[in-house]
Amino acid sequence: MHTSIGVVGPHDLVDSVAAVCEEHPGIQVHRFDYDHESQAAELVSTHASGVDGWLFTGIVPYTISQEARTRPAAFVDYSGSTLLQALVRLLRDGRDVTHLSVDTLDTRHVHDTLAAAGVPTDGIRTMPYRPGSGSADFAAFHRRHAARHPDAVAITCLASVYDELEGSVPVFRLAPLPHSVRTALRQLLLTATSQIQEDAQVALGLVELSPGADGESGELAREVGALGGSLSNYSSTTSMIVTTRGPLHDVSHGFTALPMLHRLGRTHDTVRIGFGLGHSGAEAERLARRALSRARSYGSIAAVVSMRNDVDVMLDAAPEQTPVTEQSRAVVASRVGLSADTLDRLREVTTTAGGRALTTRDIADGLGIQLRTARRILQRLEMAGYAKRSGNADSGTIGRPLTLYQLTL
Repeated sequence: MHTSIGVVGPHDLVDSVAAVCEEHPGIQVHRFDYDHESQAAELVSTHASGVDGWLFTGIVPYTISQEARTRPAAFVDYSGSTLLQALVRLLRDGRDVTHLSVDTLDTRHVHDTLAAAGVPTDGIRTMPYRPGSGSADFAAFHRRHAARHPDAVAITCLASVYDELEGSVPVFRLAPLPHSVRTALRQLLLTATSQIQEDAQVALGLVELSPGADGESGELAREVGALGGSLSNYSSTTSMIVTTRGPLHDVSHGFTALPMLHRLGRTHDTVRIGFGLGHSGAEAERLARRALSRARSYGSIAAVVSMRNDVDVMLDAAPEQTPVTEQSRAVVASRVGLSADTLDRLREVTTTAGGRALTTRDIADGLGIQLRTARRILQRLEMAGYAKRSGNADSGTIGRPLTLYQLTL
């Protein structure tokens, strides 16, 4: 069985990255190139159903498309060996590498790489990528630095910035090395393979639906058809949906919202849905009963997904995810199975971090709880769409690195 990977990036990089991916057995590569990085999200949305994972040629298209992605993703890192290659080529051409301006890459990574190569970093200026940054911002950054150091070289990761600066400022564009592509691909395959296995889980839903305004109709059957599942009677008052995790994940916007709940609620006074995810039909049914019981406690229009490890996620009735406000505080806390006080303390930890990604250990220390409990909280937040994995951090001990999470509370 092949793993389908979509490679996204500018025209001149997609083919070279895809060629490296195709060296790996069992990989089916689809090329999706763009004229400008702002088109990345549209490409991902349009072709989401055809891939098991996304590999981006850089961090910028990866970040821009974040909201559009429902599949595992990774990006090729340009720091390390890719940056060192640029230094070698610039030195070979007689360029000054002590006053470089570098965009997109993390400041610490740039300084560590240059310092390891014996290059003084006092004159190096960086502008790391932040969501909302555009090519015009990076071009202006390089021009300001060039005005102070006319012989300085601008190092960019973006084709759009290179095109804008070429001819007016000495500029060098980074391109991913095969080694960096293979590293990113290995990372992606780990998560994509795990996701494929997860997608094959049984998703069993139990539905309590009161008669509609015009009596019984085929509304529920049509909704189940969109899930690619089957519908049958579970009891005299409950219907049963059988599908798999993958379609449910996609239809529910990554287990954050269930549009069918909103649509059915317009014509039915009672719509309660409980989905259970399990590796067997028996396990999924047990979890579905638990989910339906919890949905009943939320009112007449409610849906809950129950998973292993006591993870229950309440799904919104509309596709839009509202930000956490004072008015929605209790609702969001209920969705992720936390108390409002715990949610407030989490927000304090996130605010104190100043936008820095957090680990399980950070959450445990900030809330004064055990690592196991912190891991469960992060899992619930991730499933509800309020935490996203953003990489790994060295744990400082022997073993697996700690996962970094970006919280949006």
